[in-house]
Amino acid sequence: MRRSVDRYAILVALLLECLILAFATDGFLTTNNIANVLRQNAFTAVLAAGMTFVIVAGAIDLSVGSIVGLTGVMCADIMARGHGVVSGVSVGLLTGVLIGGVNGLVVTKLRVPAFVVTLAMMLIARGAAFKYTDARTITGLPASFELLSSGAAALLIMAAVFLGSWVALMRTAFGRHVYAVGGNADAASLSGIRVDRVRLLVFVISGACAGIAGVLVTARLNAGYPRAGEFYELDAIAAVVVGGTSLFGGRGSIWGALAGAFFVGVLNNGLNLFRVSPYDQLMVKGAVLLVAACLDRSRQ
Repeated sequence: MRRSVDRYAILVALLLECLILAFATDGFLTTNNIANVLRQNAFTAVLAAGMTFVIVAGAIDLSVGSIVGLTGVMCADIMARGHGVVSGVSVGLLTGVLIGGVNGLVVTKLRVPAFVVTLAMMLIARGAAFKYTDARTITGLPASFELLSSGAAALLIMAAVFLGSWVALMRTAFGRHVYAVGGNADAASLSGIRVDRVRLLVFVISGACAGIAGVLVTARLNAGYPRAGEFYELDAIAAVVVGGTSLFGGRGSIWGALAGAFFVGVLNNGLNLFRVSPYDQLMVKGAVLLVAACLDRSRQ
């Protein structure tokens, strides 16, 4: 019974949230609003997929929002220089992977806590985005690049990311190792699992997902904006924790993260429909994250 409650609680909460908003406001169930919710939350969902690997492994990644901003301006600059969409997207994704790799190497080789490493990288990546662009927006991107921002393309990319993440986490030895490391790293090491390699790879996956989200955000804005992705790390962590993944590691679901991402996204949409100020929205999302963390602690 307890496992069933943990597994389906976020789905029930998401359904109740949608029903409440449907009855409370006429604007929620319109075609334009639903399409907007799906398109906007594809970014957060992709970040949440990568964050799930990190948190299940018993770590945290605070740098993903800043990686979104840096990968976005790198991707936009390459295209603005005339090198084409494929080159721009490739550079953006490679930037995310490299930053994730740096995070993982510092955590595993220098034994610095992931919280400190990714907090520092959050500042470094954001500063690098401003430095690279001189705090200016990069425009003049190819018209074909905008196609990635369409609702259908964003949803297909999100679906591919989650399907691949589910296969990796639930149907491979690597996925079992991620859960083992998050549950008890010492026991995992004694059983022959290469703990450092697992931790390195989960940060690389998180960086890659942040790179994908950065490309999608840049396509949506049709510009490289150095402030893009601010507070996205909050939404991603909230989505993962609300979706049932334990902050203590060793337990979580990739589909729970997807449901959690849309729970947070629908909450944002509802607050916007009720014209709640952005400052109050931050407090509400912080409160939701705190409640989810307290529930997770009570389960422990």
